[in-house]
Order: sequence, then structure tokens, then C-alpha cells
Amino acid sequence: MSKVYSSAVVIIPPEENWDPIQEIRKKYDRNLNRWMPHITLLYPFRSQEDYNNIAAEFLEVTKLINPFEINLKDFNFFPSGRQTYTLWLDPRPNESIINLQSKILKLVPDCNDVNKFKNGFKPHLSVGQIKGKNNLSTVIADLKSEWNEIKFLLNEIFFIARDENKMSSFKIFRRYQFKDE
Repeated sequence: MSKVYSSAVVIIPPEENWDPIQEIRKKYDRNLNRWMPHITLLYPFRSQEDYNNIAAEFLEVTKLINPFEINLKDFNFFPSGRQTYTLWLDPRPNESIINLQSKILKLVPDCNDVNKFKNGFKPHLSVGQIKGKNNLSTVIADLKSEWNEIKFLLNEIFFIARDENKMSSFKIFRRYQFKDE
């Protein structure tokens, strides 16, 4: 089994929380039509054809995870090139998301690309790309002044995939619910 860039494991906020996120993304995110609002856990990931081969392991692990609340309150950024920055919402508690990602990564250890960044895996929900440091500071200040914190119960993760065509959009193909409360 190999990994592909047309598949990922993600956290997706409930759709009732999408509107304020999508309003920001409409303004700043060139990937608006490709990805739904999400926090990446594993990418690239196994192809859709391999989903059945790993389903039982994912089901077993996720049934042991306790649901927990995620707060989307603060904005942050990554440098992503010459005076270009990726703007993102900082999902808290980071430690719980990192722990979740660590558990599922053990099932597919070669799908560790998001762990290879300089500071390792950093949970984030991307909302755009901004050019210029001064512009970035202005955008963040404006967003913070209008932002109302979003909270939601994380009780499942998703396998998403898209067609090989780079213009295609990701869609949900599997969901794995956590331990029943």
C-alpha cells in the first residue's frame, strides 16, 4: 500500500460551524473549492482502494478515543515562501489533537509527512494565504476584532479523497466515531 496526495485523514468541524470560517476562506484561501474546512491529521494518505484494508484497525483505535472539545479562538500563521504566509485558526487543545494523530499514525507509519516539518506536527485549520508581513498583521488584527470563538465536540475523524485531477474537490468517504459517551 502506498500513499497518495488525493487522500487524507482529517478533523472536520460540524457544518453548522462552517459559515464564519468559509467567509474568511472566500476572501483569502485559494483552496476554498478543493478542501472543506479541516484540520489535517494524515496527508498524503492511502488510496481509496486501500480504505477497506485498514478500516478494522482504524475502527478499533478510534473506539478507544474519548470525545473532546475543540476551540477555534486564535489566529496564527506559518511562513510559506517569499513574503507569503499561511493564515490559520489554532485549534485547542493542541495536545489532545497531537495525541489523536499519534495514535492513528501508528496504524500507517509511512503517512508521516505532516510530522516532518521543522517543529513536527502542528494542528491547524488553514483559512488563507497572505502576501506581505504588514498585510498579514493587518488581516490578523481585523479578523481578531470580529471573530467569535467556535467550539465543537470532536467525536469522529474522516477519510477524505478526491479524483486524481488536481482541480477536483475532496469529499468524505469514511467516518470513524470515537468512544460512545
